[in-house]
Amino acid sequence: MKDIPVGTKGIFTLTVGPEDLANRRDPMLAAVFSTPSMVSAMEMAAFIAIKPYLDEGETSVGSAIEVQHLAATPPGHQVRAEAELVKVEGRRLEFKVSAFDEVEQIGSGVHRRAIVNAAKFKERAKPKMKS
Repeated sequence: MKDIPVGTKGIFTLTVGPEDLANRRDPMLAAVFSTPSMVSAMEMAAFIAIKPYLDEGETSVGSAIEVQHLAATPPGHQVRAEAELVKVEGRRLEFKVSAFDEVEQIGSGVHRRAIVNAAKFKERAKPKMKS
């Protein structure tokens, strides 16, 4: 693993589609950008930030996230998730994350990731794999 400077940033953008809506799981839910989709976008922004610093055979996994979903976003809107690395402790990383739609900030929080050996991680998960 290369040294990753605090302050490293990543951005992930998407257009809210049917697969990103809360009502995809249950029609009684609102037809707006779901919290799980926002979290996924934030995770991708963090991964994009550190991807250039990963050595061959390394990957990164999410280990914790605490966010607030502040505002609803309807389908068709562009969403931009941002992540800024604020703390490095060995292979453990902490990010400040936020998300915006075309009108306002829609989310904010903290996300933690760990850098792992991809092959070892896959091997540890193997016993749980279904054939």
